[in-house]
Amino acid sequence: MPHPVDLEVGRRIRYRRWMRGMSQQQLAQAIGIRFQQVQKYEAGENRVSASRLWDISLALEAPVGFFFGEGTAPLPSGLDREAAELVRHFLAIPAPKRRGLLDLALSLGEPGR
Repeated sequence: MPHPVDLEVGRRIRYRRWMRGMSQQQLAQAIGIRFQQVQKYEAGENRVSASRLWDISLALEAPVGFFFGEGTAPLPSGLDREAAELVRHFLAIPAPKRRGLLDLALSLGEPGR
């Protein structure tokens, strides 16, 4: 049974990879492994060694501490892919323009509209 830390590190690898718009294959190529190994890391089936985590952190441009809970937390696992994609693109919008989009989303989501 996977250790909870391995599961969390895997979730954070998946989150960061996805937020960077990178496929499992692209990450695997960047760090010199097969994509199946990336799948196992993300699922917590295989533990990530310190040196491999270092390579992953460089490829995903995230500090190593991010994978242990330092920094931005991953999206809740209950979000569907469409919602997660919306968040990813929303975060790419310059901060001053985000407020207008957020106001629009809030008005569209109000009951009766």
